[in-house]
Parts: sequence; structure tokens; C-alpha cells
Amino acid sequence: MRTDPTNDGAMELGYVLGFEEIDSTNIADVGGKGVHLGELSRINGIRVPDGFCVTTDAFQRVVAEAPSIDAQLDLLSRVKPDDHTAIRTLSADVRRVVEGVTVPDDLVAAISESLARLGEQASYAVRSSATAEDLPTASFAGQQDSYLNIVGLPAILRHVRRCWASLFTERAVTYRRRNGFDHRQVRMAVVVQQMVFPDAAGILFTADPVTSNRKTATVEAGWGLGEALVSGLVAGDVYTVRDDQVVTAAVATKPRFVQASPGGGTRDAPIEPRRQTQPALTDAQVVRLARLGRRIEAHFGRPQDIEWCLVGDDFHIVQSRPITTLFPVPRTDDQENHVYVSVGHQQMMTDAMKPL
Repeated sequence: MRTDPTNDGAMELGYVLGFEEIDSTNIADVGGKGVHLGELSRINGIRVPDGFCVTTDAFQRVVAEAPSIDAQLDLLSRVKPDDHTAIRTLSADVRRVVEGVTVPDDLVAAISESLARLGEQASYAVRSSATAEDLPTASFAGQQDSYLNIVGLPAILRHVRRCWASLFTERAVTYRRRNGFDHRQVRMAVVVQQMVFPDAAGILFTADPVTSNRKTATVEAGWGLGEALVSGLVAGDVYTVRDDQVVTAAVATKPRFVQASPGGGTRDAPIEPRRQTQPALTDAQVVRLARLGRRIEAHFGRPQDIEWCLVGDDFHIVQSRPITTLFPVPRTDDQENHVYVSVGHQQMMTDAMKPL
């Protein structure tokens, strides 16, 4: 815990950081998602909805004060990765403890002050950001929880606790056990970000995630919030872009979309028949989005998996993470073309191989 020496230790620093205060050095403070949002907000020409992060210091303090948490984590650290029943039971116990903790008054005050700056009655996305998440070598995407269209301090505090607890979902615990991540070494920050209510949203891959072609970008798009695509509610339109041109476009039938609910949260709703087969983006918008993706890719230095929203004719970027499934490309210092051949698999493929 870090304290302010000019304030007799009364005000803890580092419990809440605005995006403008965050850069790549803050991975231990705000996790992968928080760091990427801080970096995105620094890129010229990239629009990122404003927000702040409740840091891992807050998580550490609250969890340390939770009853029986040490004994439960000891049990989790000894369970076998394939013992799904034990993991399900133990992780549920830990989540109940964390969701029931009391948020300290000074942390409540820090969150309240940040909300007052951005708009107390605005709608927010409350999203988990673990320190072992969205890394170049491991993707924990979707393992912790995110909540959309949350309004008011009490609701935001409740969902911050839920995000903390989601560090111990069955899926996340199993993934950490299989990949050698210590439960005590992974900490949780929470992103609180202003909501945008898009006409269309989706995913942009700055490299083809199937072929690993670094020169081809892939765009997936659907109506409304991007949750419709992420949850598998609908299949989106799929575009591929190369050299500032749309190479292919597959427009899907999109019978439903996800929208904000008046009372908070989201709901899915039907789309009027005439719009179901209309493309969510024009070709010009697809090319413009791909260009934004190249700018983001250049900033981070590697291909990116980007979440975007379209409001009117403006693109808002709400997240970016490295694509972790691409084959590695050897570094070269010249500008020449190169052909790479993988021969390791020939150890098991001993028959003659035809050219094609």
C-alpha cells in the first residue's frame, strides 16, 4: 500500500488511476486490459472512451482482510487441474467470500471522486483486468467477468466486487493450474469505462488469425453492442482488407442484437427484417477501421485483436490485446522479401511430400 506523506497517511495513493495516468509500466497496478487502455488513449487519432482503473493494491488490501481466504487459496493451489468437481466447489467458495467483502470507506471515496469527474449518472462498463491477462504469450480473454451499462456508485461498487471474485471462476482457476500461474501471484484490477452505445460493433484482427498473414486484416461486425458477437448470439459480417482495399466481404444474416436495458445491464432484441441482411459497415468504413488498426499495431509493435464500436460515423476503440495464436516470424534487419519453411514436422511425416 502506498500512502501520501503530505497527508499523514490518510489518503492512499494508487487505489484509482485515470487512463491518462497509465502506461506500459503499470502492468502490476492495472493488469493487461488497464495497461492497454492507458496506452490506447495516448495514440493520436484513436478515440477511447474515458475511464479509470481500480488498482491491484485495492484488490490486495480487500482480499487480505477477507476471512478464511488463505486456507481456501491453499486448497486451490493443491487441486489437480483435471479435478473439475473440486475446482468448481472450491472456486465457488472463494467467490462467495470475495463478493461479500466490505469495500473500505477511503476506496469508496476514491471511486466516487472519479465518477464525479466523469459523470455520476453516466453508464459505465465495469471490466476485469488481471495481471496475467492479455499478455503476448498467454491469453486469459473471457475468463474473468465484464458488466455493461452499470449506473450509480452502489451498482458500480457491487460490480467491482464481482470482478474481483471472477478471478476465481472455474475456468480461470483451471487455466492457471494448467499453465503454472500461482493464484496468489495473479492480482485483479477493475476497469471502469464510460459506455458508448454503438450502431455497430465488433472485432478487428490486424493479422489473419487463421492463416497468420500479417498483411491481411480481418473485420467482424454486427449491429448494436459487440456482446452479440462475443457471446455467439449471432454470426457477424466478415471482411478482409489488404493494401487499403476490401478483398472479401461476407454479409451474414443478423436476426438479433444486444442493446442497453433502461434499468441497467443489457438485453438482446430482434432486428427488423429489412436490416437483418444489410452490411453493418460500408467498405469505406472497413478500410478506415483497418487503418486505425495498423496505427494501433505500430504502437504496440505486434499484431492486435481490437474491440471497436461505431457511433454515427466515428470509431471508438474499447480494447486491444496481442494476437497470441500467430506463428512466429524471424526478425530481419533488411527490407527484402523472405520465404520461411518449417521443417520440424517432417520428423513425423516421413513419406515423400509433393510440392503442393
